[in-house]
Amino acid sequence: MGCWVKFWGVRGSVPCPSPDHVVYGGNTSCVEVVLDGRHIILDAGTGLRLLGKSWLARGITQGTLLMTHTHWDHIIGFPFFAPAYRADFSLDIMAGHVSHNGGIRRLFSTSMADPMFPVPLDSMNSRMTFRDFQPWDTFVLEDAVHVATAPLNHPNGATGYRLEYAGLAICYITDTEHVPNQPDRNVLHLIEGADLVIYDSTYTDEEFGAKIGWGHSTWQEGIRLCRMAGAKRLAVFHHEPEHDDAFMGRLEDEVRQRWTHALVARDGMELTLRP
Repeated sequence: MGCWVKFWGVRGSVPCPSPDHVVYGGNTSCVEVVLDGRHIILDAGTGLRLLGKSWLARGITQGTLLMTHTHWDHIIGFPFFAPAYRADFSLDIMAGHVSHNGGIRRLFSTSMADPMFPVPLDSMNSRMTFRDFQPWDTFVLEDAVHVATAPLNHPNGATGYRLEYAGLAICYITDTEHVPNQPDRNVLHLIEGADLVIYDSTYTDEEFGAKIGWGHSTWQEGIRLCRMAGAKRLAVFHHEPEHDDAFMGRLEDEVRQRWTHALVARDGMELTLRP
């Protein structure tokens, strides 16, 4: 019994397919969580394309997609998610920030409508369900995975998640902006005692002042919050596109020196968690 996590996309804002973004990766946000055969996807950035190829090879026919929000970098991989075009595949898609804008199905459909994309959502042959919920809602996936949610501080809104299963807690907190010297109580509530916190670490504290209002946080704030909440492990995530491999290597050294329980997420990184 345990939990397997794979990072298929760790970059924020825009994909970075360049020779300077090879080590840490250039795909945008997409994380796979497998809990004893229950398959959950967190966000649908460009990493979702490779995840889809993997699911076809592994024969996975059912999953749940939890969306933090619907900015381009978090949805752009969805039209290229190959399993969604197969009649033998089923996918539940959930979001907690857009019920007032017509719901998550309408937004996915709009993003794939003429002239934005040549293949409409209705051409996907899989069995898809779309569910909107409200911030702070809780629910259960596949009769076993307990999900808690909270609103995040991001332009147009975003949702943070806490997945609990068999004594484990995995939290996904992106995209969100902190207020200096005012720990975000919504985030602290979600990540209390968590085994793994995946946190928006787009900037450094030194860069943050010039980026206030952009809706992102720093790796230093992630460490501060995890320590306050008694979380066991932090994954630095949603890397700034201008942070190339050389920058990220220096950042990773600093992260390790600051807190031994923190790691810097890379495309393709896998983690196994056990109670």
